[in-house]
Amino acid sequence: MVKVDKEAVKKKGKGFITEFKDFVLKGNVVDMAIGVIIGTAFADIVNALTKDFINPLISSIGGAEFGGKIHLPWTPAGEAGQYLLWGDFLTAIVNFLIMAFVLFLILKVFNKIIDAGKKKLVKEEEKAPAKKSDEVVLLEEIRDLLKKQNKK
Repeated sequence: MVKVDKEAVKKKGKGFITEFKDFVLKGNVVDMAIGVIIGTAFADIVNALTKDFINPLISSIGGAEFGGKIHLPWTPAGEAGQYLLWGDFLTAIVNFLIMAFVLFLILKVFNKIIDAGKKKLVKEEEKAPAKKSDEVVLLEEIRDLLKKQNKK
């Protein structure tokens, strides 16, 4: 019969739970969740912008329906037929381009803010002299005492 170390199993279980809790509560996971929520809301805004503003503008300039569809000739005509919804596809491309561009701009601003913060930290570190350890201070004192003794 194999003996199981119950204490080791308890410690291992607590370590796993603690590790999971640390992972969930890290800033990265929380930030990612917030980003997904904001991204979903932003996608709705971009879809409305494309559908309600950009598509009508393009239709008014070109004189054609932007949400057009092409009937596939090998299927029956009418509502039961198959269509290629090229307008919907084009709308999805426009939505993607708008979202990618805005996310690019947001990321660019975010990176500038992060870089500015890093530069500020580097400048502060350069200004503050490095603190000597206790051992170094003690060795310097011994050196100074030895120099005094050699001069006598």
